[in-house]
Amino acid sequence: MLTTIERHSEIIQQINKTGKVSVEALASEYAVSTVTIRNDLNQLDKKSLLVRSRGGAISSSRITKELSFKQKHIQNHKVKKLLAKETVKLINNGDSIILDSGTTTEEVALCLHQHQQLKVMTNGLNVAAKLAQHDGIEVMVTGGTLRQKSQSFFDSQARDSLRHYHFDKIILAVDGFDLQAGITTHFAQEASLNRLMCEKSAEIIVVTDSSKFDKRSCHVVQNIDKINTVITDKGIPAEYIKAFAIAGVELIMVD
Repeated sequence: MLTTIERHSEIIQQINKTGKVSVEALASEYAVSTVTIRNDLNQLDKKSLLVRSRGGAISSSRITKELSFKQKHIQNHKVKKLLAKETVKLINNGDSIILDSGTTTEEVALCLHQHQQLKVMTNGLNVAAKLAQHDGIEVMVTGGTLRQKSQSFFDSQARDSLRHYHFDKIILAVDGFDLQAGITTHFAQEASLNRLMCEKSAEIIVVTDSSKFDKRSCHVVQNIDKINTVITDKGIPAEYIKAFAIAGVELIMVD
């Protein structure tokens, strides 16, 4: 029987190697109770040696760091343009949609120039500016307080602006996508607004490059089983392809 210190050392080695561990598997491996393992993981989390997640823990290296808006704009820009071209194929003339804030959704906004009679609500200042270039789009902005780092609006005013609407689709960007946590973002009030956006939309379409998978931020937006479609590139990890199939999520991949 290993001592607590020895067990902690082995857990850290395992999570650094595999990226994640589960309570049940660790309890079986070390022949201890799940309560003991949960205590182990909680202690290691407090020391910032891992990050607790539902049913286990993940490596702290998988936690996303929020980039500046300029950094986001540069990161994977070519892939984002391809994702945007694929995304607009799912939008029909006459649709009412929500375009989330972000640099990927900004590319989607740029690709909507051939669509007509669209009604588009956005919480992104950058997204609204691109939408305003198209004659066939009625542009609505949530309003609220502008968060300069993400060029997005938030607060109670932003949420109140959505309460009396219903939309056909939401095009949602992500900061992190984890199998256990689901879609996550860095900012609590943005997560709250995104959750309301999803509630007000008949269809949830997530568009993200594959670098966001196996990463998570602090604030959960939506679970996997609530998503209708995911559009990403072929760098997506294999376990997500399997999980989406099980959950009935349509997966669209671009080269």
